[in-house]
Amino acid sequence: MVLALGSFMLAHVIPPLPPVRARLLAALGRRGYLLAYSLLSTALLVWVLVAAARAPHIALWTPRGWHYLVPVLVMPMAFWLAIAGLFQRNPLSLTLRASPPHAAPGAIVRVTRHPVLWGLLLWALAHIPPNGDLVSLLLFGFMAALAAAGFVMLDRRRRRRLGRERWRLLASGTTAGSRWSLLPPAVAALGLFAWFLLQGHALLIGVDPLAGVMP
Repeated sequence: MVLALGSFMLAHVIPPLPPVRARLLAALGRRGYLLAYSLLSTALLVWVLVAAARAPHIALWTPRGWHYLVPVLVMPMAFWLAIAGLFQRNPLSLTLRASPPHAAPGAIVRVTRHPVLWGLLLWALAHIPPNGDLVSLLLFGFMAALAAAGFVMLDRRRRRRLGRERWRLLASGTTAGSRWSLLPPAVAALGLFAWFLLQGHALLIGVDPLAGVMP
Protein backbone atom coordinates (compact mmCIF):
# COMPACT_ATOMS: atom_id res chain seq x y z
CA MET A 1 0.00 0.00 0.00
CA VAL A 2 2.87 2.36 0.78
CA LEU A 3 4.30 1.64 -2.67
CA ALA A 4 0.92 2.39 -4.26
CA LEU A 5 0.58 5.65 -2.33
CA GLY A 6 4.12 6.67 -3.25
CA SER A 7 3.51 5.96 -6.93
CA PHE A 8 0.27 7.95 -6.82
CA MET A 9 2.09 10.89 -5.24
CA LEU A 10 4.94 10.83 -7.77
CA ALA A 11 2.42 10.76 -10.62
CA HIS A 12 0.95 14.02 -9.29
CA VAL A 13 4.32 15.68 -8.70
CA ILE A 14 6.62 14.77 -11.60
CA PRO A 15 4.46 15.14 -14.78
CA PRO A 16 3.22 18.67 -13.87
CA LEU A 17 6.79 19.96 -13.42
CA PRO A 18 7.30 22.61 -16.16
CA PRO A 19 10.24 20.88 -17.97
CA VAL A 20 8.55 17.45 -17.83
CA ARG A 21 5.13 18.81 -18.79
CA ALA A 22 6.61 20.72 -21.75
CA ARG A 23 8.26 17.58 -23.11
CA LEU A 24 5.12 15.49 -22.62
CA LEU A 25 2.98 18.13 -24.34
CA ALA A 26 5.41 18.26 -27.25
CA ALA A 27 5.35 14.48 -27.59
CA LEU A 28 1.65 13.78 -26.94
CA GLY A 29 -0.15 17.05 -27.62
CA ARG A 30 -2.49 18.64 -25.07
CA ARG A 31 -5.34 16.13 -25.51
CA GLY A 32 -2.97 13.18 -25.49
CA TYR A 33 -1.26 14.48 -22.37
CA LEU A 34 -4.54 15.00 -20.52
CA LEU A 35 -5.84 11.58 -21.59
CA ALA A 36 -2.63 9.79 -20.59
CA TYR A 37 -2.46 11.68 -17.29
CA SER A 38 -6.09 10.86 -16.49
CA LEU A 39 -5.65 7.17 -17.31
CA LEU A 40 -2.47 6.96 -15.24
CA SER A 41 -4.10 8.71 -12.26
CA THR A 42 -7.16 6.45 -12.46
CA ALA A 43 -5.07 3.28 -12.68
CA LEU A 44 -2.92 4.31 -9.72
CA LEU A 45 -5.99 5.27 -7.67
CA VAL A 46 -7.48 1.83 -8.32
CA TRP A 47 -4.17 0.30 -7.21
CA VAL A 48 -4.26 2.33 -3.99
CA LEU A 49 -7.83 1.24 -3.22
CA VAL A 50 -7.13 -2.43 -3.98
CA ALA A 51 -3.97 -2.33 -1.85
CA ALA A 52 -5.91 -0.71 0.99
CA ALA A 53 -8.60 -3.40 0.80
CA ARG A 54 -5.99 -6.18 0.95
CA ALA A 55 -3.86 -4.64 3.70
CA PRO A 56 -4.12 -6.12 7.21
CA HIS A 57 -6.44 -4.43 9.70
CA ILE A 58 -4.44 -2.75 12.47
CA ALA A 59 -6.72 -0.96 14.94
CA LEU A 60 -5.50 2.34 16.40
CA TRP A 61 -8.62 3.49 18.29
CA THR A 62 -12.22 2.42 18.80
CA PRO A 63 -14.60 4.77 16.94
CA ARG A 64 -17.35 6.27 19.08
CA GLY A 65 -20.70 7.79 18.15
CA TRP A 66 -19.38 11.29 17.57
CA HIS A 67 -16.66 9.94 15.28
CA TYR A 68 -19.33 8.65 12.88
CA LEU A 69 -21.13 11.98 13.08
CA VAL A 70 -18.15 13.96 11.74
CA PRO A 71 -18.51 12.98 8.03
CA VAL A 72 -22.29 13.32 8.24
CA LEU A 73 -21.85 16.97 9.26
CA VAL A 74 -18.90 17.80 7.02
CA MET A 75 -19.74 16.08 3.74
CA PRO A 76 -22.55 18.44 2.62
CA MET A 77 -19.99 21.27 2.53
CA ALA A 78 -17.43 19.04 0.80
CA PHE A 79 -19.97 18.06 -1.88
CA TRP A 80 -20.98 21.69 -2.43
CA LEU A 81 -17.40 22.89 -2.83
CA ALA A 82 -16.53 20.05 -5.22
CA ILE A 83 -19.63 20.43 -7.40
CA ALA A 84 -19.44 24.22 -7.58
CA GLY A 85 -15.72 24.03 -8.26
CA LEU A 86 -15.99 21.44 -11.02
CA PHE A 87 -18.84 23.09 -12.93
CA GLN A 88 -17.97 26.79 -12.65
CA ARG A 89 -15.22 28.58 -14.55
CA ASN A 90 -12.06 29.00 -12.54
CA PRO A 91 -8.78 30.01 -14.21
CA LEU A 92 -7.18 29.77 -10.75
CA SER A 93 -7.71 26.09 -10.01
CA LEU A 94 -9.17 22.71 -11.01
CA THR A 95 -12.42 22.73 -12.98
CA LEU A 96 -14.22 20.86 -15.75
CA ARG A 97 -15.27 24.13 -17.43
CA ALA A 98 -13.11 25.72 -20.09
CA SER A 99 -11.41 28.60 -18.27
CA PRO A 100 -9.17 30.72 -20.51
CA PRO A 101 -6.96 33.28 -18.73
CA HIS A 102 -9.24 36.17 -19.70
CA ALA A 103 -12.41 34.46 -18.40
CA ALA A 104 -14.05 35.70 -15.22
CA PRO A 105 -14.28 32.97 -12.56
CA GLY A 106 -17.52 31.68 -11.12
CA ALA A 107 -18.93 32.93 -7.85
CA ILE A 108 -17.33 30.06 -5.91
CA VAL A 109 -14.05 32.00 -6.05
CA ARG A 110 -15.64 34.44 -3.61
CA VAL A 111 -15.53 31.56 -1.11
CA THR A 112 -12.18 30.02 -2.06
CA ARG A 113 -10.04 29.91 -5.20
CA HIS A 114 -9.52 26.14 -4.75
CA PRO A 115 -13.00 24.70 -4.07
CA VAL A 116 -12.31 21.22 -5.46
CA LEU A 117 -9.19 20.85 -3.33
CA TRP A 118 -11.06 22.05 -0.25
CA GLY A 119 -13.80 19.50 -0.98
CA LEU A 120 -11.17 16.76 -1.22
CA LEU A 121 -9.45 17.94 1.96
CA LEU A 122 -12.69 18.02 3.96
CA TRP A 123 -13.70 14.59 2.63
CA ALA A 124 -10.37 13.07 3.63
CA LEU A 125 -10.17 14.63 7.10
CA ALA A 126 -13.82 13.83 7.90
CA HIS A 127 -13.29 10.14 7.17
CA ILE A 128 -10.36 9.69 9.56
CA PRO A 129 -12.27 9.71 12.90
CA PRO A 130 -14.79 6.94 12.09
CA ASN A 131 -12.08 4.68 10.65
CA GLY A 132 -9.82 3.84 13.54
CA ASP A 133 -7.26 1.70 11.73
CA LEU A 134 -3.79 2.28 10.31
CA VAL A 135 -4.71 1.72 6.65
CA SER A 136 -7.51 4.30 6.77
CA LEU A 137 -5.26 6.79 8.53
CA LEU A 138 -2.59 6.34 5.84
CA LEU A 139 -5.10 6.52 2.98
CA PHE A 140 -7.15 9.52 4.11
CA GLY A 141 -4.15 11.26 5.63
CA PHE A 142 -2.31 10.95 2.32
CA MET A 143 -5.28 12.34 0.38
CA ALA A 144 -5.54 15.26 2.80
CA ALA A 145 -1.84 16.00 2.46
CA LEU A 146 -2.10 15.80 -1.34
CA ALA A 147 -4.98 18.29 -1.35
CA ALA A 148 -3.14 20.66 0.99
CA ALA A 149 -0.01 20.53 -1.17
CA GLY A 150 -2.20 21.27 -4.20
CA PHE A 151 -3.03 24.73 -2.81
CA VAL A 152 0.61 25.77 -3.02
CA MET A 153 1.40 24.06 -6.32
CA LEU A 154 -1.66 25.37 -8.17
CA ASP A 155 -1.15 28.91 -6.90
CA ARG A 156 2.42 28.81 -8.16
CA ARG A 157 1.46 27.46 -11.59
CA ARG A 158 -1.52 29.76 -12.11
CA ARG A 159 0.45 32.82 -10.98
CA ARG A 160 3.12 31.95 -13.52
CA ARG A 161 0.58 31.34 -16.29
CA LEU A 162 -1.70 34.32 -15.65
CA GLY A 163 0.87 36.85 -14.51
CA ARG A 164 0.99 38.26 -11.01
CA GLU A 165 -1.39 41.17 -11.56
CA ARG A 166 -4.06 39.13 -13.37
CA TRP A 167 -3.79 36.40 -10.74
CA ARG A 168 -4.29 38.92 -7.93
CA LEU A 169 -7.33 40.42 -9.65
CA LEU A 170 -9.02 37.04 -10.14
CA ALA A 171 -8.05 35.81 -6.67
CA SER A 172 -9.64 38.88 -5.07
CA GLY A 173 -13.07 37.67 -6.22
CA THR A 174 -14.09 41.11 -7.48
CA THR A 175 -14.62 39.78 -11.02
CA ALA A 176 -16.45 36.61 -9.92
CA GLY A 177 -19.98 35.78 -11.03
CA SER A 178 -23.26 36.34 -9.20
CA ARG A 179 -23.73 34.77 -5.79
CA TRP A 180 -27.04 33.31 -7.00
CA SER A 181 -25.05 30.91 -9.19
CA LEU A 182 -23.97 29.15 -5.98
CA LEU A 183 -27.54 28.01 -5.30
CA PRO A 184 -27.83 25.25 -7.97
CA PRO A 185 -24.59 23.55 -6.80
CA ALA A 186 -25.91 23.71 -3.23
CA VAL A 187 -29.16 21.99 -4.23
CA ALA A 188 -27.24 19.37 -6.23
CA ALA A 189 -24.86 18.80 -3.30
CA LEU A 190 -27.71 18.25 -0.84
CA GLY A 191 -29.41 15.82 -3.21
CA LEU A 192 -26.20 13.87 -3.79
CA PHE A 193 -25.40 13.86 -0.08
CA ALA A 194 -28.89 12.56 0.78
CA TRP A 195 -28.49 9.72 -1.74
CA PHE A 196 -25.06 8.81 -0.40
CA LEU A 197 -26.30 8.94 3.18
CA LEU A 198 -29.40 6.81 2.65
CA GLN A 199 -28.24 4.41 -0.07
CA GLY A 200 -25.21 5.36 -2.17
CA HIS A 201 -22.45 4.89 0.39
CA ALA A 202 -23.67 1.44 1.40
CA LEU A 203 -24.18 0.48 -2.26
CA LEU A 204 -20.78 1.67 -3.51
CA ILE A 205 -18.54 1.30 -0.45
CA GLY A 206 -20.39 -1.43 1.43
CA VAL A 207 -20.66 0.58 4.66
CA ASP A 208 -23.79 2.27 6.02
CA PRO A 209 -22.68 5.76 7.23
CA LEU A 210 -25.59 5.90 9.66
CA ALA A 211 -24.85 2.55 11.32
CA GLY A 212 -22.48 4.07 13.86
CA VAL A 213 -24.66 7.14 14.47
CA MET A 214 -27.90 5.29 15.16
CA PRO A 215 -27.89 3.41 18.50
